[in-house]
Amino acid sequence: MTRKIRVLVVDDSLVFREVMSRALAADETIEIVGTAGDPFDARDKLVALQPDVMTCDVEMPKMNGIEFLRRLLPQVPLPVVVVSGANAAVGEAMMVGAVDFVRKPDPNSPKSVESFLRTLAVTIKAAAQAKVAPGGAGRQTSPLPHETALAAGNPTERKVIAIGASTGGTEAIFSVLKNLPARIPGIVIVQHIPAGFSRMFADRLNQTTGFEVKEAQSGDEIVSGRVLVAPGDRHMRVKKSGSGYRVECFEGEKVNGHCPSVDVLFDSVAKVCAPESVGVILTGMGYDGAKGLLAMRRKGARTVGQNEQTSVVYGMPRVAFELGAVEKQSSLEHIPQAIMKML
Repeated sequence: MTRKIRVLVVDDSLVFREVMSRALAADETIEIVGTAGDPFDARDKLVALQPDVMTCDVEMPKMNGIEFLRRLLPQVPLPVVVVSGANAAVGEAMMVGAVDFVRKPDPNSPKSVESFLRTLAVTIKAAAQAKVAPGGAGRQTSPLPHETALAAGNPTERKVIAIGASTGGTEAIFSVLKNLPARIPGIVIVQHIPAGFSRMFADRLNQTTGFEVKEAQSGDEIVSGRVLVAPGDRHMRVKKSGSGYRVECFEGEKVNGHCPSVDVLFDSVAKVCAPESVGVILTGMGYDGAKGLLAMRRKGARTVGQNEQTSVVYGMPRVAFELGAVEKQSSLEHIPQAIMKML
């Protein structure tokens, strides 16, 4: 019998703890080993129960979830899924080491609650596979010397750099962007992310990298120095516009279980600008993006995949690599250098 994923649920709401615990316990692959109402209670239970994954709210009494994770993760490298409403604090929680997050539902909407519980179960299963180093989710806090030197380069201008990621991707994307020069071809990104968080994610990247980063809107131009992040509830594709390219964001059915889907983005790049593009697939659970990256490569794009050792979850990059979609496999810290060489 396969060992169940041991989960500790941390939330200050007794009702919410019970709702989450009962729903998750109904999944035959998950075991709720305990619950806690505040970080101090959680700390004691972490030691006693040794869970595989912890869910954690942000707004809690005695100590907020961000400060809790900042103190905890350097000592206890544990996969943490943040469960919170749409507020800017979630971005901070990801920066201090949470591997993923799920937005709290509208308690007055049964459909919203059901969707939340399904998403939470899937996210916990992905988090259980994550490799978490002491100090958080393997984040690199400063550029390597050779990566810093890249900023002095002046690469041959390409039209589009397309990046796809899922679990662990928010920090992986940050790591890549902060080590690329701002004077680089336009970048389009699909990160599997809930609606409401994509704008906060983009705003955070805008403030912490050398790029102009924004949540994409239909009609936005792909230009040097700009990064466009797909909205959390819309697919994004690249379209030809005169001598350049723009993005189109649109509602649609989930593709490979996701909206936005990496495959939708990569397929569009393959169709309209593959010879003038670089495709990058980063950490994530599942297989979204693999076929699209293969289509890009077959049409003349250069492609990079994150390696197993530095992926929080080596799912999407693995499938892409096994399909033959990845031209070069690289560690996260060397992906910026690989992109620059391909340009």
